[in-house]
Amino acid sequence: MYNDEHNLYHYTYRKDGTEHTDPAPTAGPAVYREPWEAKPERRKNRTGLKIAALALSCALMGGAAGAGVMWGVNRGGDEVNVQMSARTPVKVNQVAVDGQKLLSDAENYAANVNSAVSINSSAASTNIFGQTVQSASSGSGFIISQDGYIVTNHHVINGATSVKVTLYSGETYDAAVIGGDEDYDIAVLKINATGLQSVVLGDSDSLNVGDHVLAVGNPLGELTFSMSGGMVSSVNRAINVDGTPFNMIQTDASINPGNSGGPLFNEYGEVVGIVSAKYSSYSSESVEGLGFAIPINDVWAMIEDIMTNGYVTNKPYLGATVGTMNAAMAQQTNLTEGVYVYSVESGGAAEKAGLRVGDVITAIDNKTISSLEDLTAAKKGYSAGDTAAVTVFRGGENVEIQLTFGTMPDNQDNQQDAATGATQDQTGVYPGDLFDYFFGSRPGSGTAA
Repeated sequence: MYNDEHNLYHYTYRKDGTEHTDPAPTAGPAVYREPWEAKPERRKNRTGLKIAALALSCALMGGAAGAGVMWGVNRGGDEVNVQMSARTPVKVNQVAVDGQKLLSDAENYAANVNSAVSINSSAASTNIFGQTVQSASSGSGFIISQDGYIVTNHHVINGATSVKVTLYSGETYDAAVIGGDEDYDIAVLKINATGLQSVVLGDSDSLNVGDHVLAVGNPLGELTFSMSGGMVSSVNRAINVDGTPFNMIQTDASINPGNSGGPLFNEYGEVVGIVSAKYSSYSSESVEGLGFAIPINDVWAMIEDIMTNGYVTNKPYLGATVGTMNAAMAQQTNLTEGVYVYSVESGGAAEKAGLRVGDVITAIDNKTISSLEDLTAAKKGYSAGDTAAVTVFRGGENVEIQLTFGTMPDNQDNQQDAATGATQDQTGVYPGDLFDYFFGSRPGSGTAA
């Protein structure tokens, strides 16, 4: 079934409780009277009923699909004609996604709804007062293998102590988090099930502005397996989400909290994106029709890496603790923009390249680096083992060094927390260091990169 026809609010006016299936009335037509009107005398001349019978006979004899049926209502002597459709309902065919056939929206949904999942996460965290706080969140995802691997967003399951996955059939499973990556907002889950229906992956690079796309997910955490549609509004859209830059597909398909992690389908029923973010306001103005999805081509190799190793094994790593320049640093260096080097790991890529504490990174391969967000975005263009020309400001002059990126360790999230001397809770606040929380980063703190 593709529509819930047994929900508690599915009601009927028929006295026997059965559903109304006959497009034409089988009893005499209803007579409407205003409350103040007296009941008219019963007439032997049933003009309205005769007209209805005649119209129905004509429709049946004509046999034309979709023909309208006209019947009359005798209202205090005035006759009202009502048109009722006799169209045969269209049956949605279950078609296989082969990348060749264009699907209608209904066919697309029928072909893929069993590959979409609803995700509910719960977590226990500690607030800045040392109190334990229980939290819950909802999201979406999609099945990528018949043996239970599922893709979603990292932020949907980040910090969760319990993750449950619900299929369209209603079955609910406990899910294990295989791994994820915050910089790309992807995560992989695994449920103990076999014989599942998996999605077909498409080519996100082939999308054009104006292409029709569909999102299936769990908006608001309770409207499960809802579909919304729209067009591709932009491709390769650069946006910043909580300080992390992303390359996104922009769409005007309706996307709401709870849709995160769900699939974005093209007209062929193929997954071309992972629904990830939505702007709900901008400069205190209400915004509609701005949804975003991560292009599947950008992250598929990482997803496979997570499935195999539990994390992305070839992410580039500087081996240094860095941060955006603040006012105090600007006074010391006479620079207003750049990334300040707080510390250098012994034996790491930065130390081997000659990077020093107090250096300010201003460019990588001629790409200007004004902030930590710029550095994070630039690193996404490299893999571990790649070499880049890094320009740093040192001792009043620019110096260029050759840096070969190392491999980011799999416990990088813990290292980043250690670099700030705090533990991150579900809200992204570092309660262990109230100075940083209230006043911002101070000299000696920073982010491991």
